Amino acid sequence: MDPINLLVAINLFVTTSANFSGAKKGFKTSITKVVERPETFLQKTPPNVAALILVLTILSIFKIGTMPAEFEQNYQSLRIIGLILFVLFSWVQIISYKTLGNNYAQDIVIMKGHNLVSNGIYRFIRHPQYVSQVLSDLGAGLALMSYLVTPLVLLVEIPLFIMRAIAEEKMLSKHFWNEHIVYKKRSGFIIPFLG
Repeated sequence: MDPINLLVAINLFVTTSANFSGAKKGFKTSITKVVERPETFLQKTPPNVAALILVLTILSIFKIGTMPAEFEQNYQSLRIIGLILFVLFSWVQIISYKTLGNNYAQDIVIMKGHNLVSNGIYRFIRHPQYVSQVLSDLGAGLALMSYLVTPLVLLVEIPLFIMRAIAEEKMLSKHFWNEHIVYKKRSGFIIPFLG
């Protein structure tokens, strides 16, 4: 197996295992009582697209849906940059979920006892989980030279997660009023220190 593909596979396995407890807790919140859960396609569509990208990434590790070997050799530097993005942001995503603690849910939701998290990585950016999801998926697509993953991330996943983050912002503003206004002034929306 190609060394970059092997490193992607190893990191994917380790980070998926590390994130299992967060995902399990997120599923539990979907059956608990919540204060607010808006009815929107943004509840399920972005996570389902991310799941599809995960499946396509696994297939790409085994050279299904990827560019020919000659193409990969010509773009080895791009593959290495993709690998670095994938590894770095897959771990940033885990840090993001763990920082949320009991406030983590897979849905756009306000739960009983919900707190506005503004510490850790959330000090700088309000939606690191979405940014890291997109950048890790994009990195995997580039590292594997997948002609299935990369366009799906660029054309579908990015717009969906931006829309989801905007919907989340509206709900947080509604429930945390002044606290959220102050938080927005000192943190970036999806890029640190910007908007």
